[in-house]
Amino acid sequence: MTLAETPNNKNSSNPFLTLNYEPALESLGNDYYDEVVAAEFPQHILRWRNNALLPRLGLDSQTVTDEDFITAFGKFQERKPLLALRYHGYQFGEYNSRLGDGRGFLYGQVRAVDGELYDFGTKGSGRTPYSRGGDGMLTLKGGVREVLAAEALHYLGVRTSRCLSMIETGLSLWRGDEPSPTRSSVMIRMSMSHIRFGTFERLHFFQRPDLTKKLLDHVIEQYYQDLNTEKDKYALFYAELVKRIAKLVAQWMAVGFCHAVLNTDNMSITGESFDYGPYAFIPTYDPYFIAAYFDYYGRYCYSQQPSICQLNLEMLQEPLKAVIDKGDLEAGLASFHQDYHAEYKALMLKKLGFIELQHPQADELLHLTIAFLQESQVGYHQFFYEMARTFSSKWRDEPAFVLNNSDVVPALGTSAIFDNWCILYHKILNDFDPENMNAIAQTLAEQNPQTALLRPIIESVWDAIAQEDNWQSFYDLLQRIQSKQ
Repeated sequence: MTLAETPNNKNSSNPFLTLNYEPALESLGNDYYDEVVAAEFPQHILRWRNNALLPRLGLDSQTVTDEDFITAFGKFQERKPLLALRYHGYQFGEYNSRLGDGRGFLYGQVRAVDGELYDFGTKGSGRTPYSRGGDGMLTLKGGVREVLAAEALHYLGVRTSRCLSMIETGLSLWRGDEPSPTRSSVMIRMSMSHIRFGTFERLHFFQRPDLTKKLLDHVIEQYYQDLNTEKDKYALFYAELVKRIAKLVAQWMAVGFCHAVLNTDNMSITGESFDYGPYAFIPTYDPYFIAAYFDYYGRYCYSQQPSICQLNLEMLQEPLKAVIDKGDLEAGLASFHQDYHAEYKALMLKKLGFIELQHPQADELLHLTIAFLQESQVGYHQFFYEMARTFSSKWRDEPAFVLNNSDVVPALGTSAIFDNWCILYHKILNDFDPENMNAIAQTLAEQNPQTALLRPIIESVWDAIAQEDNWQSFYDLLQRIQSKQ
């Protein structure tokens, strides 16, 4: 595909402009949003188009042009109203009532071919009433990082929003955390919903239980449809949200992802992961790994993510008490730890090659795995990839054969934890029939790609863009991510 500057012409047959948009959120009334106008940009260069998402919209990538993307998602022609949502949130534990969509808006909502309602939300599309003195823009590096994060997480099995397009806009921006002036972009994020925990917190702040109930009814109707006819649908909704968030954070932890800014305005009411700023994938297993340079006290460090998500769910109870009984809320949250640990265990066992492991020593295997990774500080992602790369049925013969041809073992030296891990892994393999070895090898390969989105890789990709305007490494990296290499 050609990603280049295109002439300013209007395409009346633009498939994005003729999608079946639904005014689902708009129909709730303007208590929840402000109508805004998109910024006008001096330039429009399409840098990323996510062709993999187009079939979900009933579109053929062969018939959708670059100009279609630019007209719809860079020039924002023929699409009104554009809605900046209102919300508040707890940011690093402090309540902030001055939030809202400050550099984005809800472009539209589309019923996809799977029957689900999806939001197109912008990032970097200009000032809104909630910009708080900011310019409402997104740096190009920020756009590049979010595209990479969303695609990497998706192909690792994490429930995440994804980027439909990213357009370079020709503006020069000044930022304190990037060499400035820096280039700018506008991005379209495709997600299940634009509604956040903080959307409900704002309604509680203004003491509007009527609006809380109205919004909650909307959320259940659109995103928890199987609960619509249940007598206790509100309590069931919260219990289901708890389960979704518990599974989501387990997914982050298993793939070694640190979101970095788990404020309540960055928590989706559908239990979907989104908004990737200073995120990072852990290079080695470090419970105290901090992704955001401004997280001075490690509030959102890697190991704190489950407890922070549980706390955010607990704080969400305050606005939901206007509709849901306190006892039902407490009962719903009580299952968080169990749901989280069950999902984390299942995902980590998959990384070790076992889709279902009903083994009395499964917990011990996980304990030894984490203990070894923490003690040795071998690459977190490298360790599992080496398991996939070197796995052999000969590992059943002797514990010493386990990982003996890998690139991680020679540098380890003596490790009692690793020796015990090898002995246990060998023992568990021998509890399977020999014909199961191919399935274990396949699971290892599917769960543990070679490409890990570590900071040095992202910086290398960005350096090529910033210094030479060379985008090839960006596209090559995305191709490896999408093919799970």
